[in-house]
Amino acid sequence: MHSTPESVAVEDLTFSYPNGHAVLDQLSMTVKPGEKVALLGPNGAGKTTLALHLNGVLELQAGSIKVNGIPINEDNLSEIRRRVGMVFQNADDQLFMPTVREDVAFGPANLGLTKEQQAERVREALDAVDAIDFVDRTPHHLSGGEKRRVAIATVLAMHPDVLVLDEPTSGLDPFGRRELANLLKSLDLTQLVITHDLPLALELCPRSVIISNGRVVADGPTPEVLADSQLLAAHRLELPYGFSPAAIAQPEP
Repeated sequence: MHSTPESVAVEDLTFSYPNGHAVLDQLSMTVKPGEKVALLGPNGAGKTTLALHLNGVLELQAGSIKVNGIPINEDNLSEIRRRVGMVFQNADDQLFMPTVREDVAFGPANLGLTKEQQAERVREALDAVDAIDFVDRTPHHLSGGEKRRVAIATVLAMHPDVLVLDEPTSGLDPFGRRELANLLKSLDLTQLVITHDLPLALELCPRSVIISNGRVVADGPTPEVLADSQLLAAHRLELPYGFSPAAIAQPEP
C-alpha cells in the first residue's frame, strides 16, 4: 500500500535575504493532511519567510519542500500555487478588484475556468465564509473582519489543499476575531496559522511549532507548549494577563 504523502514536508530549508541576513537555518518540519498547526515565535524568527516559500513566492536557496509529495520547483510553481493558499496579514494586499465578486473570481479565471464555473466557485467560496451578501460590494468599504473573510474566500475559490494564514486576527475587534476563529475551525483542510495570538493557537490548532532564529525549537501539543512558561519567555512569547498555563494543561472534562 502507498502511504499518503505529507501535506507539507520541509527539509533543511535555509534562506538569506540579499543583504546577507540569514533568516532560515536548516529548518525542517512536516504537516499531515488535515492538521491545523500554529507557527509561533518572536518577530524576525522566520515564520513569514517560511510561509512565503510554501507557495513559491520566495525561491528556494537550499533545502527542499514538498506539498502533497510534489516538490516545489520552477516546473511545478503554478500547481503549487493552486494547492497552497496564502492569506496575507493585510487583507488590502489581497483585494484589488472593484467588487468582491471580481476579487474571488480572479484566481479561477486565471485557471481558465468558464464564466459559469467561475460563478460557481465564487458562490461556493463566499458561502463557506458566510460572505455571500458582500458579493457586489466594493472590498475597501468592508470592515476589517469582513475583508479578512473575503480574502480567505479568494483563496478557497482555488480549491487549495493547504491554507497558510499570516496573523489572521491582526487588527480585528473581539467580535471579528470570534467570527474568524469559528470560520477557521469549520474549514476542513490543512492549515498553518502564523500568530502571536496564543489563545487562538490553543483554540484552533492541536499542535504548535515554535520557530526562533530560523529553526524549529519546539514542536508539540499546543496545551503543553503554552504551559511551558520558561519556553515561552525564552522566545518572547507571552500569554494574555490572567490566562493560566496551568489551566491550559488540563484536558477538558
